[in-house]
Amino acid sequence: MMNPKTPKESAVEMTEMVLPNDTNYLGNLLGGRLMHWIDIAAALAAMKHSGRVCVTASVDEINFFEPIKLSHVVKLYASVNRAFKTSMEIGVKVFREDPLNGTIAHTSTAYLTFVAIDQYGKPLPVPQLIPVTDDEKRRYDEALFRRDQRLKNRELKKQAEEKKEEKK
Repeated sequence: MMNPKTPKESAVEMTEMVLPNDTNYLGNLLGGRLMHWIDIAAALAAMKHSGRVCVTASVDEINFFEPIKLSHVVKLYASVNRAFKTSMEIGVKVFREDPLNGTIAHTSTAYLTFVAIDQYGKPLPVPQLIPVTDDEKRRYDEALFRRDQRLKNRELKKQAEEKKEEKK
């Protein structure tokens, strides 16, 4: 039996600086680069929580609220929102800081699902999550709602594919 963990125990803070190679022709951080950083931060949180190798099962949502510019400092905060049997929902909040004037803005939020696996790629159980603060409890509850939506969407897509095959 694995010991349950709190979100704080597996929280990750990652810091990056936006360099010229990270930007598009407008001087904004490339969306793909930010998604890469989000995936890394989320993977670290999943591995810290589970103590196992974890893989990205899905990227459920990424919202971009504000652009991030060349030379901005990017801070990513990742934590487990909820643990299921072998999977975990990880939430990532992204902030930018202008090092010249100190202004900080929340730029992005993302939700990803990770699965713990063994050396053969088979799913493994993960420790349960015990939310402590009101915010952690809210995120815990919302994660179940998002999971239910993912499963419903998956079923609808499967049905649509089956109907498509029937018409052939």
